[in-house]
Formats: sequence, structure tokens, C-alpha cells
Amino acid sequence: MTMPPSSVSPHFSKDHPTIATGKVGVLLLNLGTPDAPEPGAVRRYLGEFLSDRRVVEIPPLLWQPILRGIILNTRPKKSAHAYAQVWTDEGSPLASITVAQARDLQARLGEAAIVRHAMRYQSPAVASELDALVEAGCERILVAPLYPQYSGATTASSLDALSRWVLERRRLPALRTLPPYHDDPAYIGALHRDLSRQIAALDFTPELLMLSYHGMPERTLHQGDPYHCHCRKTSRLLSETFAQSHPHLRLVTTFQSRFGRAKWLEPATDATLLDEARAGTRKVVIAAPGFSADCLETLEELAIRAREDFLAAGGSHFAALSCLNAGDEGMAMLETLVRRELAGWI
Repeated sequence: MTMPPSSVSPHFSKDHPTIATGKVGVLLLNLGTPDAPEPGAVRRYLGEFLSDRRVVEIPPLLWQPILRGIILNTRPKKSAHAYAQVWTDEGSPLASITVAQARDLQARLGEAAIVRHAMRYQSPAVASELDALVEAGCERILVAPLYPQYSGATTASSLDALSRWVLERRRLPALRTLPPYHDDPAYIGALHRDLSRQIAALDFTPELLMLSYHGMPERTLHQGDPYHCHCRKTSRLLSETFAQSHPHLRLVTTFQSRFGRAKWLEPATDATLLDEARAGTRKVVIAAPGFSADCLETLEELAIRAREDFLAAGGSHFAALSCLNAGDEGMAMLETLVRRELAGWI
């Protein structure tokens, strides 16, 4: 409705704050990390992470006493020691790599979009980074969870954080989200080229390439979560490409990072490595295609503990291959995916 001139304040235009508009934003989103490799910071991180109903689906009345009374009093010290083994001068590897990915993507997109990054748990928070994009004038924002394979505990949880931000804000931009890209040719091609480059640089010829994905309780598969199927498809497509380039290299798929007493997706990475060593496999490389950036699960669980276990069981050569991280292959792939989702906006 048009207001009569007499009802409009003569000072409205002068006093109205300047609002930036017309920009496009991209928010890269990863899981999260403690702020420091010490028990207090790990306790805060685990308290938030393990309180997410998407991550632990046990009713809170049953789970919270276990979490607060047992887990958060015992696990932080052990986890802090593990984090300390992989911490760098730039901080957590996951944090520093995600910063580098955002910086590189910004350089690739130039003035077409404003790129920021956030963590689902701890900092930088999803809400504050979305606020910053809006404040910078972004009227269209692509939220890009960096999980190739969809899972309720990762992708859906990220969208939960986005939804909470939407519920709590009056002024909202147009929003898009990056779909899972587990079978995208750009992703499969980038993985194949990058892993092939790393294998060629080794001082041994591996017999086995193990593709290790983060585990999930098996019940999630039966409840309809597509994660297991996405992992298997990624492995199948990679196997087809490696069959052409490395015909004598055997590939197997496993799942790592089991937690609790529930039955998890199998075969388990740690058990499979021991079985392979006992069966006579001596030279193994391991990769983690489900992780967009190296983190505790790849640098400590695979590169340190899995290596020790395999060599102790009789293996002679072992190498943990890096994730795509902010390397050329990974960033070219990410630019391809992001530009595709920004079509019509830039």
C-alpha cells in the first residue's frame, strides 16, 4: 500500500542505514574441530558434536547422562593426545585446509562471488558466517557441505544448522545447497588423477589400494540413509578407472572410526588390514575418498595407527594417501561443482 506523503518521515532517506546488495555468496561447510589439542577444548567440541541428534540417535534422556557422566570425562584426554600428534603451526589440519580451500576458491571465482567457510561444530559458526555474507550484500548464497557422500549425520546436520539460521532471521537471501557429488565425473576424475600421482611418487609398488570411508551404524542403512550406497558407488567408479590405469592394483572398500557397541558398516578398516597382512599382502596404500580434507581420522587413525597395526601384523610397506585438500585437482573439481550450482546467478 502506498503511504500518503505526510506519513513519511522527511528524515527517512538520510537516517536509513546503508545496506549492501547485489552480491552472490558461497559458504563452504565442513564438520568441525576443537580449537586446541587439549582436553578442555576437545570436551567442548565433543559435547556439541555428540549432542547432535543426527549423530547420536539415542533418546537424550538415555544418552545425555552417558555423554556427560562418562564419555566427556574419559574421552577428551585420549582424543587430545591424538589431536596433538597431527596439530600444525596453523592449528587443526581440517581448519587450516578448509581456510585454504575457501581462499583458493575465492581466487578462482574472483569478483563473481564472495567465499567464506564455516564449521558445523565449534568455530567459525554457520550462523555468524551466513550473517557476514548477508552483511556483505549477498542476496543469493550457495551453502556447500563438503561431503561427497550424503549422510544424515553430516549433510543433513549441516542443513539443520542452515534451517535454524533461517528460522531466526528476518531478512533472508535466496538459498541453494550443493548436492552430494559421490558419482560426479569431476569428483571421480579428480580422485583418480590425484591418487595416481601420489602412488607414482611412492618408493614401492602397492598390491592393494584400500578405500576407507568413515563408518556409520549399520541401522542407518536399513533406515534409508543412502550413505553406504554412495560410498559403494564411489568405490565402484574408482575401481573402473583404476582397472584401466593400474590393472594389477587390487581395490577394496572398508569403513573406519567405529564408536560404541552398535553394529557398524563392514568390513572394518582395522580388521581388514590385519586380515590382509595375515593373508600375505605386504604392500598397501590407503585413501579416504569420503573426506574433502585431511583430519584426525586420516592423519592419526590411518597414517599413524593403521600403519603401525599393518606393519606389526607382517606388512612391509604402507602409505596413507592425502585427501584432495586444496591441491590443484581438488580445487579444480570444487570450482566446477560450485560454478555449476551458481548457474544463473553469476
